Amino acid sequence: MNIQLIRNATLIVRYAGKKFLIDPFLSEQGTLPAFPNAARTDQNNPLVGLPISIEDIVSDLDAVIVTHLHMDHWDDAAKAALPKGVKIFSQNEEDAEAIRSAGFEQVEVLGENTVFEGIRLIKTQGEHGRGDILQMAGHVCGVVFKHDSEQTLYVAGDTVWYEAVRQTIETHQPEVIVVNGGDNQFLKGGSLVMNAEDIHHVHEAAPNARILSVHMEAVNHWNLSRTELRDFAAQKGISDHILVPDDGDSYTF
Repeated sequence: MNIQLIRNATLIVRYAGKKFLIDPFLSEQGTLPAFPNAARTDQNNPLVGLPISIEDIVSDLDAVIVTHLHMDHWDDAAKAALPKGVKIFSQNEEDAEAIRSAGFEQVEVLGENTVFEGIRLIKTQGEHGRGDILQMAGHVCGVVFKHDSEQTLYVAGDTVWYEAVRQTIETHQPEVIVVNGGDNQFLKGGSLVMNAEDIHHVHEAAPNARILSVHMEAVNHWNLSRTELRDFAAQKGISDHILVPDDGDSYTF
């Protein structure tokens, strides 16, 4: 498999000969408003540009996975750029209907036994924050990829560390895990996605896995920098297991 970080949570995953695009956030730098009640409200989103062209991102796609419909995972630029006939997987029927309403013709809700071109796609649970913030943040999902020719991949999505993440790791034993690790926050309510300690818990649950942390430094409410996470991993002696890609970086496993 090959995983390329585009920006934020947007990934190109090449797995068992198929090209997947995950959580496309394709707007030009600075063209969207800042998230309110957060850091850097004087800076428009996205904070950074795309490292490759939209044409390269959307060309030859086999499928798209949209873990939820927040603007930084599914934006108007993505709706405009993606071919309307591309296969799209969503977390639930409500999201599927919203995607269909944008003109997309092949939208399917992920399940625990979804199969696409011989690849098993397993929807996983997530919690987009802790406590009261959860009601505002709404439902999210992750996905596990399985195929006989590949290692197991777990893309956790917008979730903090909690029991269901541990159970997913225990059940599926992924060799490669992608976490959204920017510790994004509003001024009140705490982490919306994983912070450094959460990522450490993921490593403890899967000590032999390679863990990629994405969703960093791309939207105004990020709270954990790449440098800080790399330093944290070095202090814990786990730098070989925690990969912190820059936008555009790719890894082959």
